[in-house]
Amino acid sequence: MEYLKAFVVGGLICVIGQLLIDYTKLTPARILTGFVVSGVLLSALGLYAPIVEFAGAGATVPIVGFGHLLFEGVRDAVAQRGAVGVLTGGLTAASGGVAASLMAGLTAALLGRSKDQS
Repeated sequence: MEYLKAFVVGGLICVIGQLLIDYTKLTPARILTGFVVSGVLLSALGLYAPIVEFAGAGATVPIVGFGHLLFEGVRDAVAQRGAVGVLTGGLTAASGGVAASLMAGLTAALLGRSKDQS
């Protein structure tokens, strides 16, 4: 059942993104930014944590979950270190995922072959 919940919630987030691509003139960069900001706003309002509890990876893996992660990191850092936590909390919370994605990109670049774009 856990996998089904994750699939449905993650799929709904993707459906929202696809509808934004198909029916608006928003660029992919603006949609991406909108998803991150919506994750932060929903978390700040206390609306995203119940979704994460319900769907698990279906809510944390999409880019909205990245906004949620940033908010949680900032909130925890502000509680521990005060105002300086605003600047360091999001970076600390997301550092593992960012480092892993950079290493995966580097590995793909080293192992893969580029093709001529013409």
